[in-house]
This record gives sequence, C-alpha cells and structure tokens, in this order.
Amino acid sequence: MEFLAKYQQIISQEIDSNSFKQKPSELYEPLNYILSYGGKRIRPVLLLLAADIFGENLAKAVRPALAIEFFHNFTLIHDDIMDEAPLRRGIATIHSIHGISTGILSGDALLIKSYRYFEELEPELFKKCISLFSGTGEMLCEGQQLDINFESTDSVSFEEYEEMVTKKTGVLLAAALKMGALIGGAAAQDADSLYNFGINAGIAFQMMDDYLDVFGSQEQVGKRRAGDIYENKKTILYILALQNADAQQQDELKYWYSKKTENTDKIYGVEKIFRSTSADTKTLEFIREYHQRALESLNESTLTEEKKKPFRDFAHSLLQREF
Repeated sequence: MEFLAKYQQIISQEIDSNSFKQKPSELYEPLNYILSYGGKRIRPVLLLLAADIFGENLAKAVRPALAIEFFHNFTLIHDDIMDEAPLRRGIATIHSIHGISTGILSGDALLIKSYRYFEELEPELFKKCISLFSGTGEMLCEGQQLDINFESTDSVSFEEYEEMVTKKTGVLLAAALKMGALIGGAAAQDADSLYNFGINAGIAFQMMDDYLDVFGSQEQVGKRRAGDIYENKKTILYILALQNADAQQQDELKYWYSKKTENTDKIYGVEKIFRSTSADTKTLEFIREYHQRALESLNESTLTEEKKKPFRDFAHSLLQREF
C-alpha cells in the first residue's frame, strides 16, 4: 500500500518519539517491544487518511491515531495470551518472553495510555471521539467473547460469525475512519459512510485472515500456519465446510475440532475437508462480496471521485493479499 506510505512514516516517527522510558522497565519495555513490531499499521493510517481527506489537519489527528494503534496492540497482547500464541507477526509474543502476569499488566498499561492521547482535543470533539472509542472497546470485547464461546460449540451460524467478526475486527477499523473524518470536520453523513465502509472492509479483512491462516504462508500472516485449526477457531472456512459437508465429513470435522492438539494429521484432515467442500473458494467469494459492500458504502459519501480513490485503493489492497 505505497499510497499510504507517508502516513505510515508519520506513525512510525511518532511511536519512536513517544517510546516509553518510565519505570518499572519490566512493565514498559514490553510495550516498546510490541510497538516496534511494525507492520502496516492500517488503523492509525486510515485515521490520518480520513482526517487529511476531509480537513487536511494531520497535526490534530496524530495523537488520536496513536491511541488507535496503542489500543489495537493492547488487544493483540491479550489475544495472544488467550490463544497461548508463541508468535505474532513472526516474532515471539510478550507473554512467551516475560510471562503471563507481565503480559496482562503491560496490555492494561497500553490501554490506559491510549486514552491519554485524546486529551488535547477541544471539548466537543473530545467527547465525540471518546464516546466512539469507548463504545468500540465494548463491542470488541463482546466480539472476543463470542469468539471464545464458539470454541465450545460444534455449530456456529454464518450470522453469528458475521456478528463476531464485525465486533472483533470491523468496528475498530470503522472507528478509526470515522474518528479521522470527525477530526477533519466531516459532516455526519460522510463520517457514517466511512464507518460503514470500514465495517465491510474489516469483515473482508478478517475473512482473508481466516483464509490465509490455512492457505497462505507464514510470511503472509506473520504467525504459524494453520493456527486457527490448532486452536479450534470457528472461522468462515469451518462454518462453510460444515454447511456443505456430507455426514461423514461433518463427523470428521467435529472430531478434529473436539481435540486441541498439534497433530499434523489434524491439519491435513481439516484442510482436505475445507477443499473438498469448496469452503476455500466460497470464502473468497464472500471476501469479494464484502469488498463490494464496502465500495457501495463509500459511494454514499459526498466525497469526490478523486477523494474516494485512496479508500477504494485500500479496499482493493485487502483482496490482493490473496495472491
């Protein structure tokens, strides 16, 4: 996503200049560690893009963008603990190095720090952004709990999966876009259009993550391949496979997902069912459908075609992760 490079550079520079030097170092050094992971930093970059498109006021948007990035990394720290994940973006996770207790505390500290980055906004804008930020946090927790609930049930409907993905992934992407629009002075209609664009783009993004977890490389996903199968995650691949499987395949799929094991036979068996039920190709079809919904939401805004282009390019870039 080269067209977003200037925003990525701004975020990287701000993170470097706002590194944590407080004590105890055992609490703060893990925060510097996870923030140094890098990555595309999609959410804060989209906040800056939206603010720039609507108001060309990047200076006001930088610290809220950091808040979004800090909050996102807080969720990653806790997600990794819950998933017992040894790697994140190909690098050892905080809890695997420093232990679970430090992981929890460092995540909590990063969450609290994220709220401090809204303090310089004027009162009316501060209230709008904090309300959006807190509401997003609540929905994200709900989505995470739904994801956990799915691990202990055999059958998850597509509608339940959609709700989980919307809350766990879509809302933070959407909030970043809407917050940037608000800081840029956008009208309510345009801010809401960008929010809906973010929801649908976020769903497509998560579905692509589900797909790449099994059919991508470790370099593409930054974590061990087939981790969702190891963890019995009820992803879009699992749901579509179960819906389209015959009785024997359903029994085999449920059997493997009743066991939390790193047996390679499990990975091979589940992947074979995903392919034979066309869950892999059907997932790609859904990704394209939500991509189209995102573009339709974008078209509901009053932005000119020229100003829609960066958002459209971003949505297209999500699909390109397939190749």
